[in-house]
Amino acid sequence: MRVLVVEDELRLASNIIAGLREAGFAVDHAADGFEGLAYAEQNLFDVILLDLMLPVRDGKSVLQNIRSRQIHTPVLILTAQEGKTSIIELLNAGADDYLPKPFDLGELIARVKALIRRSKGTSSPVLRVADLSIDTVRQTVTRAGRAIDLSPTEYRILEYLAHRPKAVVSKKELLEHLYDYDWEHHSNVIEAHVSNLRRKLTLLDAEPVIETLRHRGYRLHTEDEQ
Repeated sequence: MRVLVVEDELRLASNIIAGLREAGFAVDHAADGFEGLAYAEQNLFDVILLDLMLPVRDGKSVLQNIRSRQIHTPVLILTAQEGKTSIIELLNAGADDYLPKPFDLGELIARVKALIRRSKGTSSPVLRVADLSIDTVRQTVTRAGRAIDLSPTEYRILEYLAHRPKAVVSKKELLEHLYDYDWEHHSNVIEAHVSNLRRKLTLLDAEPVIETLRHRGYRLHTEDEQ
């Protein structure tokens, strides 16, 4: 999953980015509201972390512009303002959650994961597709009760596909959500990871769980397709 961090306090931003990347997220950073809005308008992110006190354009203005453009990406507000009125105004303006500063990094990551689950239509941290079970907290995978050892990138691909069962996901979409702008995009890297992932997930006498649709992308088999 890909997260946009809009935060002008560079030390805080660096800590947030490091924690998110360690948890398996691709992360982009904007240091002011104008740049943050420009990133957000590309609509490539699964969650936006938005500070309120930003240079050039404040966080509330960024939020209002995001929602006026019909961008429905979940937004988590990071704020030192704890007044009830200001929080109500932010939620009414389209924020999905807020976290007062200072905050615990573990709580921030847990809230990000919860927002992603909610936006994908599930409340459980364990995703189940056919005989696959994906624990998004522990980042573990089992198929038919058997543990499957995946690399971090293989896991991220599988989790993204599992959030979109039955949907055909293109290589371009996977690249956009698994990597940030600092990474040079090559579709053959995705092909290699998917090939390894499919091999690891294929058990004896079982159908491959990932389907490749030529010139279109990839899709997870669901229960009724097995």
